[in-house]
Amino acid sequence: MINKKDSERTVYFNGNYIPESQAKVPFRDRSFKYGDGVFDMTRTFGHKIFKIKEHVDRLYESLNYMDIHINLSKKEMIDISNKILEINLPLINNKEDYWVGQRISRGIDKVGGEQWDIDGGPTIIVECAPLPLKPRASLYETGIKVWTPSVRRTPFQSMSPRAKTHNYINLILGDNEIKHIDEDAWAILLDINGNLTEGMGSNIFTISNNILYTPKAQNVLGGISRETVIDLAKKIGLQVVEKDIEVFEAINSEEMFLTSTSLCICPVTSFNGKKIGEHIFGPITKSLIKAYSDFVEFDFLSQYLDHLD
Repeated sequence: MINKKDSERTVYFNGNYIPESQAKVPFRDRSFKYGDGVFDMTRTFGHKIFKIKEHVDRLYESLNYMDIHINLSKKEMIDISNKILEINLPLINNKEDYWVGQRISRGIDKVGGEQWDIDGGPTIIVECAPLPLKPRASLYETGIKVWTPSVRRTPFQSMSPRAKTHNYINLILGDNEIKHIDEDAWAILLDINGNLTEGMGSNIFTISNNILYTPKAQNVLGGISRETVIDLAKKIGLQVVEKDIEVFEAINSEEMFLTSTSLCICPVTSFNGKKIGEHIFGPITKSLIKAYSDFVEFDFLSQYLDHLD
């Protein structure tokens, strides 16, 4: 049941624990064919999984939105996720951490059937992968450069961004456009009215006059890290406002940062080519990073900086 090979991770695949290399998804799987699936990801801090209940709750909300039904309870999904982490922890050292993710597709198209006919049940994978600590370490030394592409975020009236689906084409197109401008930059897409939304796996915050601003929840995936930052900001006495943020406001903000599962909080020092703030870490960004580290009982900033060349 458990993979004994020292160099290969184990995954949960449709009811079995198998070596990662043996987890084969058929080409007729609807997630491969259409992006017809959902997923969620959390991370570990010092090898301890973060807010797994909240991530699994969001996973099941995405499943419900997509009308995908699985025969696993939330508790069973949490137990499987914890077990996958336990099995794979011996493969990393004490300076590393994991992403832990659940990926579920509607299943495999039935050959000769209609487009909605499924051969069997959903495809269910629970896996983990090392966090990209070394590739992203320099972001905490220089700050992130953000650009807004011409590609606009899919309107929530068409498809809710609050469902974490496998269909990331909209975000990928925006990211690809920005990589042609600056391969180290991160994209934050605008909505059809020119207001900030989100990036591929990241939420954005701006700070002006000691007020923390972030785009409205209906326009973005409700990131667990985003929600954590909002809660912590209120606890340390900051006013938090969810609103439409225009490019003009973003350019003139005093501080800016992105949140994501892996990064937690990372400062933005350039927006559409214009400098943001006087320092890489503004005072409020610093305070929130400390509050976040205290909350998770782990110094994630030092973890990243320790991976600098």
